[in-house]
Parts: sequence; C-alpha cells; structure tokens
Amino acid sequence: MLISGEPGIGKSRLAAELAQRLHAEPHIRLRYFCSPYHQDSALFPFVDQLDRAAEFGRDDLPLARLGKLEAVLGRAALADEDVALLADLLCLPCSERCPLPNLTPQRKKEWTLWALIRQLEGLSRHQPVVMVFEDAHWIDPTSRELLDLTIERISILPVLLIVTFRSEFEPPWTGQPQVTVLAPNRLDRRDRTALVEQIAGSKALPSEVIAQIADRTDGVPLFIEELTKSILESGVPLVGIPTTLHDSLMARLDRLASVRHVAQIGAAIEREFSYEILHAVASFPEDELKAALARLVASELVFQRGTPPDAVYAFKHALVQDTAHGSLLRSSRQQLHAQIAEALETHSPELIDGQPELFAQHYAEAGLAEKSATYWGKAGRRSVAQSGVTEAAAQFQMGLDQLALLPDDPERQRQKLEFWSALAAVLNAVKGFAAAETGQAYDRARELWEQLASPSEFLQIPNGECRYHLNRGELGRAQRLAEEVLRLSVERNDSAGLVLGHHSCGAILMLTGRFASSRPHLEEALTLYDPTLHRSFVHQYGIHCQLVSPAFLGLVLFCRGFPDQALARSSAPIAEALRLAHPPSLAVYLSVNTRLVLLVGDNAALGERADQLVAVATEQGFPHWRAEGTIFRGWARVKNGDVAEGMSLLRGGCAAYRATGAELWMPHYTALLARACEIAGQIEEGLTLLDDALHIVKRTGERWFAAEVNRYKGQLLLRQGQSEAAEELYRKALSIAEEQGAKLWELRAAASLAQLHRDQGRRAEARDLLAQVYGWFTEGFDTPDLKAAKVLLDEVGGP
Repeated sequence: MLISGEPGIGKSRLAAELAQRLHAEPHIRLRYFCSPYHQDSALFPFVDQLDRAAEFGRDDLPLARLGKLEAVLGRAALADEDVALLADLLCLPCSERCPLPNLTPQRKKEWTLWALIRQLEGLSRHQPVVMVFEDAHWIDPTSRELLDLTIERISILPVLLIVTFRSEFEPPWTGQPQVTVLAPNRLDRRDRTALVEQIAGSKALPSEVIAQIADRTDGVPLFIEELTKSILESGVPLVGIPTTLHDSLMARLDRLASVRHVAQIGAAIEREFSYEILHAVASFPEDELKAALARLVASELVFQRGTPPDAVYAFKHALVQDTAHGSLLRSSRQQLHAQIAEALETHSPELIDGQPELFAQHYAEAGLAEKSATYWGKAGRRSVAQSGVTEAAAQFQMGLDQLALLPDDPERQRQKLEFWSALAAVLNAVKGFAAAETGQAYDRARELWEQLASPSEFLQIPNGECRYHLNRGELGRAQRLAEEVLRLSVERNDSAGLVLGHHSCGAILMLTGRFASSRPHLEEALTLYDPTLHRSFVHQYGIHCQLVSPAFLGLVLFCRGFPDQALARSSAPIAEALRLAHPPSLAVYLSVNTRLVLLVGDNAALGERADQLVAVATEQGFPHWRAEGTIFRGWARVKNGDVAEGMSLLRGGCAAYRATGAELWMPHYTALLARACEIAGQIEEGLTLLDDALHIVKRTGERWFAAEVNRYKGQLLLRQGQSEAAEELYRKALSIAEEQGAKLWELRAAASLAQLHRDQGRRAEARDLLAQVYGWFTEGFDTPDLKAAKVLLDEVGGP
C-alpha cells in the first residue's frame, strides 16, 4: 500500500490507526523511518529498525549487543552467515559460531540485502507481518534497492507493506498487481469541524472559533490538530489565531518557554534522540531536564520510549522537528551542532565508523568545514567499500562543498584532489564513462594534479580522462592520454601503471583498427599483472585488468583471423569475473565478450550474455552498460526471428546509449540496426544508417569495423540492383581489411565479392579470390563464417 500526500495530510496517522485496529490480531509489526539526515546513509532505515528491535542499552558492550541482535534474528531462524552479515551491518563483531563470509564488497552488499529479505521471510512463517516504511521521499539509494526486492518478494508472502511519502516522490512500484495506491485528500468542511470537536472533547469551543479553525487550516489534519490544541492551551482570541501550520507550531513551542530549548536541542540532534546525548549537550541540571522533557512529552509534540537514562524521544512529525530547529538563531545553532558532534564522538564512538555522514552533517551545520569534509571523505570511502556508489557520489560532492569554504593552500588542494579523483571514479558507474559530469570531475582533478606536480599515486586521473574521451569517441585524445600513463609509469617504475598503460594502449589501437600493434600491448598487460602485487589495483583504477584485457584480446584475435583462440582467451575469465563480483569490471568484461559472441555468430550464447549484462547494469544502476545490453538483446531478438521487437530494442538501446554522452562502438551499433532494417525490407533507412556509421568512422577514427560497414552498404545497394556500386564497396572493404591485417573481415569481403562474381557468371574470379583468403586460415572451421565460405567455394569449383 503506497500512501502519498503533502506534509500533515495524515499519512502516518493512517498507518497508526491500522496498527491500533490490528492490536488484537496476531501479527508482527516492523517500522522503518527514513530521515533527511540519512539520505546518503546506506540502509539506514533497516539499521535503525534492528537497533530498536534489539533494544541496545547505552552501556552495552559490543558482545552484549551482538547477543541481543542474535536473539532478535533467532526468531527468523536465519543461517549463521546471514546473522554475521547483519551484525557487520550494525558494526558489531562476529562470533566464532557465526564468522563473516569472505566476500567482495559488492557480493557482501548483495548477500546483506538478501539476508534482510530472508529475515522478513522467516518472520512471516510465524505470523503475518505488517511493515510500515515511513517518509520514503528521504530514502537512501541502497534502501530503495532493497525495497524493490521486498515489494517483488512479498507478492507471495503474508506481508502487508505500507510505504508513506510526500507527493513529490515518484515511486517506481505503481502498476504492479500487488500494489495499491492511496492519496488522502484534504478534509472537507464537515470533517474539519468534526475533527476540531473531537480534539476539544469536553472543552467546548465557540462556533465562530471552530469556523475560523476550519477556514484557516485548509483541510490539513495536522494543522487542524495543532491549531485546536494551541487555542485550547492559550485561549487565543479570534484575531490571534495563527494563519499557518508553522505559526501554530511556533506558538505552542513559545508557550512551552521553559522546555523550548530542550525541544531545539532534540531537533538539532535528529527526529529521534536519546536522553544520553541530550543530557551531554544540555546545560540543565538533571532534575530540570527530566521535568522539561516530561512537559514536552505531555504536550504530545514528542513521544517517549523507555525511561531516563535509557529513554529515547521522537518528534511526533517531521514538521515539528523542522519548526523547533528553524527557531534557533544561527550562532546558537552552530554552537549546538558542534556540541552534538562532540557528544556523539564521546558517548557513541561506534558511530564514527558506522555513520560518519552523521558527524559530517553536524560539523557542517556547526560551520566547522574541515572536520565536516574529513567525515564526508570517510563516509564516501565507506560507501565505496560497500558498493554504495550512488551514496558515495553524493558524499564526496558534499565534502568538496565543505572544502570550498576553506582557504586554498597546498594541503587543501591535495584534499580536493583526493575528493575529485574519488568522485570522478564513482561517477563512471553512476552517470557513465562519457557523461558530462564525469568529464567535469576529471577536468577539475587534472587541474589540481598538475598544480601539485602530478603525484604518482594519482595516476588514475589521466587514466580516467583517457577512458572519458575514449567513450566519447575522441580516440586521438584518448590515445595521447594512454601514452602519457605509459610514459609516466616507465619513468616512475610503477608496475601497476604499466599494466594499465599497456591495457589502455592496446584497447585504443584495437579500436582504431591497428590490430597487429594492439596485440603486444594487451599481452604485455596480462604478463605484467601480478594478483598479489597488484591486489589494490581495482581500488586505485576501478577495473580488473585480468578480466578486461583478455576480452579485448579476444576481439583482436578474432579480427586477425583466429576465432578459436579468440573465444578461448575471451571466455576464460568468465568464472573469475563472476567470482570477483566487482560490478564495473564485470560489466566491461560482459560488454566486450558479448560483442565477440555476436561477431562469431553464436546466437544462443549472445542472448545469455546480453541478459547477464542487462541484469548487472540494471541492478547496479549503470546506464551506460544497460543501454549496451539492450542493444545486444535487440540483435539477439532479430536473429531469433522477432524482428519488430528486436528493432525496437536496438533503437531504444542506441538512444539510451547516446544519452549518456557515449559515441564509442556506435559504428557497430548503427550497422546492426541497418542490418535489422535490411531483414525488415527497409532498405532506404538501412542505407541512411550506414552512411551515418561511415560518417562516425571518419569523424572519430574508430576504424576496427570500417570494412564491415562498407560491406553492409554494398549488400543493401545490391538489393536495389546496383551491382557496380556494390562491387566497388566490396573491394573497398577488402582493401581496408588487407591494410589492417584483419583476416576475418577480409574473408567476409572476399565471400561477398565472390558471391557477386558467381551470380555474374565469373566463377573463376570468384574461386581464385575466395580460395586465396580461405586457404590462409588454420582454425575456426566450425564457425559460421568459415562454413559459409567453404560452401561457396565448393559451389564455384574450389578445392
């Protein structure tokens, strides 16, 4: 059930009323709260729920907390590894009985999400479950991912999930059969009057006052409730009735003058705050603090759970917290947030590692930019380690915002360099290699890198620039940057940089059609790579070269005329790619390997690889690779006979791919769509597309597929009866292939030309041309290309 509406319309009240009606019914109730303080804290609502369910005491040692958590999870009968993962999520030590599995960050994240799903499943086997997930407009990206999984899973479970959110949030779950949407309206005049009378109870209000309340509150239930209580408390004359919900809340806080400061401190801490932290920050004597809190609770602006010193308090509504916090003077607010951060460091040191973003926010509010930036950096690195790249991007950006407030000096420049470098790396995944935001981050990082005399530990910056320009189709600039990486690595004897430099040079040379020069670079990258020595390679450069270099080498070998070796080299790392579970590396590997499978003509494997790529890219939110996977999936549909659906996927995939700023591989993708047009009988559109592809080749220098684009255009012209033009293009394709040493493209061009000669009665020319090229091959005789060439050769009288 999705409940949507403006603040104060009664979303939370509806969920609370349901809970009250179900009080006598056997069920389990789980409550989750999103917070504006934790929009970039991965899985905060779930961490918070487990913390509350376990009822951790302020003096509990880590092992005691672990015991309480295990008791809570025991009800769901979770496996030991699930218990260990959820303990780790709460920054608790694992017991010997439940050791933490040895997983990569991404795999650990995946297993943690499913551990939380299995907890829900386990609870639902005992009793029906009611989950209330409040304020989803403040949800963090990883919790959003988990909620996606949950909504899909509960369709077969005895679980009611209620999600509340403000109107501006656009939920992705509408339209699913198990999902219902409820959007409460403002109350009409009759209901407004009834609500005022109900709240007033035995304290009858004059009819003209009730009418004024009904008019001024505009049907918002929270405003009606607060304004009525305000009038009941103060006996405000008709002319003094507040005109807005904010004014009404402020009036109530003002009348609680002795406790207003306590409310302000609590609001600065968070919507939910502990007595322990409040006591550490407030300057009140303890008896006065307890009395003030009691009055605040009695006003029903704040609710209480437990008793001091273990009590926890929560504002009844986010608007109440906002009003109390907004009433602080700027200087008082800054001082208060600094005190809160220091109190948290003293009394809750486990949060320093578990929720560094909380300290970052408090120090930012305190105007202590340097401390805030330090914690934002810690938060960003923690998110990257947990594969929360979307959260990490936001955290690094907020750290940079804080650093911008400080005087510029070499130390500050280095901090900024670290942040820009880290931000650029995560933007590769979040926005795409070729996105404008990614390029801007690398531009700023390069500027700082050069100002600091190009420190070698930031070699990922020119490499990132190389990848950015490469994916935008700016191959000349990308090649110069790759050569810069290689040169600097040689000068500094940087072995990891050498691996990276050789890989990048090899990939770019392959893409520009210089296959013979490409191969030694890719092989050298693989030779130099040492899994022990280069263990931190992926963290520094964001990619596993031992996966991606073989994939590119496979393309080189295929084009050079060694299809069996190509498949062997390219497919060998697939098990390792799945085991390492590093999503960006896996996506790059699948992208390049799927391309090879497509070129070879293995349609069954093509569909499987395309589905894997789409699954990884969709799960991780990688728009660049999701678009590529859609293109491959479209071609698989075309080859399997579903031409209309395949063309739709090809068009949509190409549009989405270019929307990321990418231009690399577009000659190939455009040619695939042109071939689909040919199959559909749309010859003119196919020719237009191929002219576009040739224009991209000329503009970017991406020539690895140039011979095939010319050959495809010849095929379409032949379909129009233009045999002379077709022969000219076939010969051009043959010339390009010979120049590049691309024997596979040469075979295809020779076969097309031989077929044309055969049909013209020039069988001897056809035989001599095809036999010479076919005779060069020593492998790949089971591939579609060589099989078709052999059949044609037999037809024209070849050996």
